[in-house]
Amino acid sequence: MSTQDLGQYNAAVKQNGLRLNANEPLVAAGATTLSGTVVANTPIVTHIPVAINATATATAAQVASGYITSTSGAATTITLPTSTAIAAAIGATAGTVFDLYIDNTAGSNTVTITPDSSQVKSQVAQVATYGVPTFGLFTVASGTTGLARFTFVFSSATAASIARTF
Repeated sequence: MSTQDLGQYNAAVKQNGLRLNANEPLVAAGATTLSGTVVANTPIVTHIPVAINATATATAAQVASGYITSTSGAATTITLPTSTAIAAAIGATAGTVFDLYIDNTAGSNTVTITPDSSQVKSQVAQVATYGVPTFGLFTVASGTTGLARFTFVFSSATAASIARTF
């Protein structure tokens, strides 16, 4: 990999939060010019899960992992850190979109996600998925249905909207 390619690779990792293996194709965003074979399919992203098994405020690093698990038998509330802290951890600026997965399939009680005051709960209704509007559905069930994805859309490095997107 040339020095220029390495720079583009590092920029892509910072922009997209992807961890790529050396044998995977280069992934870049924006007005980047690539030469050679360019793969335009959706990359497979493998997250390194972090556990939060009791009510707590998540750290920016835990959120930046993109995948939080809970195996708690008690109801658990995860309060999100500030948008500024998350943005710093993932390199977000205006226009950055980031997904956080909550996996409560091994838990036996609910997990509730509480956004920070710098995060606006999106008014996205998901009638097609859930049969009813899910405005602010931030509780994740336990067991086989205990998976959720929360999407952050940053309007700046200090503010974001958040919506449950599945």
